[in-house]
Formats: sequence, C-alpha cells, structure tokens
Amino acid sequence: MSVEIERKYLVKGDEWKKLGEGQLYRQGYLSPHPERTVRIRTVNDRGYLTIKGKTVGASRSEYEYPIPYADAQAMLDQLCERPIIEKMRYRIPYEGLIWEVDEFHGENLGLIVAEVELSDEQQQINLPDWVDKEVTDEPRYYNANLLRHPFCRWEVSHR
Repeated sequence: MSVEIERKYLVKGDEWKKLGEGQLYRQGYLSPHPERTVRIRTVNDRGYLTIKGKTVGASRSEYEYPIPYADAQAMLDQLCERPIIEKMRYRIPYEGLIWEVDEFHGENLGLIVAEVELSDEQQQINLPDWVDKEVTDEPRYYNANLLRHPFCRWEVSHR
C-alpha cells in the first residue's frame, strides 16, 4: 500500500511564479466520497487513474496508475462529475522538498494552494516566504470537495 503524507497551505503574492513553469492539469472524479475518492487526471499528453482513501491527519492511502490518454479524456468528458477541476501546477524545489503550487481555473479561479509531500507526519519543514496559512485540516480545500463547493461560491469572509 502506498501512503501519501501531505501538508497543504494557502499562497500569498505571486513571487512563486518566477520559480517554476506550470503544467495544465485536468481532473475529474468518478467518486468524490471522502472515504474513497476515484480520480481521473490528464497532465499534458498523459492520463492517470488515482484511488485515495480517507484522510487521517495529513496521511491517506493512495494508488495511482497510468492509463491511455484517450481513455482519460473520454472519462473526463463523459463520466466524471462536474465541474472538471482545471489548474496550472508549478513544481518548485525548496530546501530539499518539492512544493506543488496549484493555481485553479474555472469555478475555482482565484484559489491558489501549495502542497508538500513529507516522509512522515512529524517531519519538520521550513516554509518558503510565499507560503501562508496551513489548511491541511480544512476539507473544503480538498480537490474532491471543490466539486460541490467551488471557490467562486465561498463567501468572501470565509476565504
């Protein structure tokens, strides 16, 4: 079993954009259920099927498999719940870790979140100066939850 240990943060400013090039990600959910999400994703000309278990703290089980790009496109277009999540992902190295900064488009335009994968939940890290508030324990920032509650519908006072 593969386990993903990840912490999630909001991002401030736009200095981070100078540190990496973005790639377009499109992803949709066959099942956004919190106990088990099943996701289809395309990145450039590649397709992936990902199954994730329930998040406990900053950890959850994760299984990811490459699938034919044409199959991924067809599932995104025909089977996945709406809206499809579209974002530019920037991979930024910082102090031995790779930070993934997601700049969302579509109904989640304006939301920018940074994630960093860790080797264990207690791992101590230094934050880049463009990282703001930690939101690891706030489910509304999970990509699967952005389907039913897109960022554009959040009250300004709760962002």
